[in-house]
Amino acid sequence: MPLLPRRRLHTTSPKPAVAAPPTDLNHLPPPNPQNARVVPASPSYFTGKPDSTDNYLNLLALLRRHQTLPTVPPGQAPRVAWRTVTQYRMLVGEPVRAAKYHKIIDVLQRLNRIHPSLMPPSLKQAMEIYKRDVDPFAVVKRPSIIDADGRAYGVGRRKSSSAKVYLVQGEGEVLVNGKSINSVFGRIHDRESALWALKATERMDKYNVWALVSGGGSTGQAEAITLGAAKALMVFEPALKPALRRAGCVTRDPRRVERKKPGHVKARKMPAWVKR
Repeated sequence: MPLLPRRRLHTTSPKPAVAAPPTDLNHLPPPNPQNARVVPASPSYFTGKPDSTDNYLNLLALLRRHQTLPTVPPGQAPRVAWRTVTQYRMLVGEPVRAAKYHKIIDVLQRLNRIHPSLMPPSLKQAMEIYKRDVDPFAVVKRPSIIDADGRAYGVGRRKSSSAKVYLVQGEGEVLVNGKSINSVFGRIHDRESALWALKATERMDKYNVWALVSGGGSTGQAEAITLGAAKALMVFEPALKPALRRAGCVTRDPRRVERKKPGHVKARKMPAWVKR
């Protein structure tokens, strides 16, 4: 194989290349402030809600650091009145969503369960900004009593319905807005749902029910009567509260129909996608 001729390198500069002098890092010229770039103090700056994000991350860091400390049962934890979401928005000056603030409250409640004698002072100070300046023991619920006519009163709500229920000892008569329950609720399920508190405790033939209900539909009105009847029944017999709680008659159901969104067929259903 014949050898290729050796190529010659040509340059246009008459002087040979010279390396740059070494740089002394101890004697650098002062930087020009006009060319400086502002660096955010927190990486959460680019989220649009830096203060609330940093607060949540700091609480999670405190929880990881102190999660091995002994805790007390939820019923024995110190009673604390936390800030509402509106008050927290005013504190940080950011449009914090309610769902995000609920996550903060969940972490605070877990930290509040740490044994009071073992809680570090730094943790107490970090939780102080989320507390309201009120005495949580000053708000006392007014006890329900039986009036002079022997009636107990309870209020129940469900969706858009509201019910005022009066309970009195009797033979099991039920009136809703002055009418019989069969004429107000056509479905058997609604009639059983309205009287579920009495049926679950086997008190159907021991009390008379007088209910004034308004708003919503038949399902919401029936379940509103259930909650009101359970509250009135606990006035007569407070010992029935565990049984009513197991039957699901004590807690108010917060579920509502999700609103329809623009561009959607329903709350979440999207229209069928067509290629052409």
